Amino acid sequence: MSGSDPQTFLPLSHLTYHVLLALRSGTLHGYAVVKAVKAGSQGVISPGTGTFYSAMHRLVREGLIDQTDSGADSSSDSRRKHYALTRLGSQVLEAETRRLESLLTQARAAAEA
Repeated sequence: MSGSDPQTFLPLSHLTYHVLLALRSGTLHGYAVVKAVKAGSQGVISPGTGTFYSAMHRLVREGLIDQTDSGADSSSDSRRKHYALTRLGSQVLEAETRRLESLLTQARAAAEA
């Protein structure tokens, strides 16, 4: 799917957006992604294990993230799966961020009217 149009993935679910946002800073293992999602959403998004890993598998299948068996830290548990944002994932994240910014601009304009 590397040639996919980022717009075809929009709008993203809140969980997907926060996962991509968490991975923007680099490769993370699954539990670190969950912690980043919780922190980034101020605890609003707290996915269960099944929901989280189903979403991660879908994002890998769609080509938005890559999964590896090890991360940059060789001292980490070798059983942990690590995830990284792909180029397409980065493009989708940027497209969704622009879409959300546009909605916010419209909402502010409507509030001032």
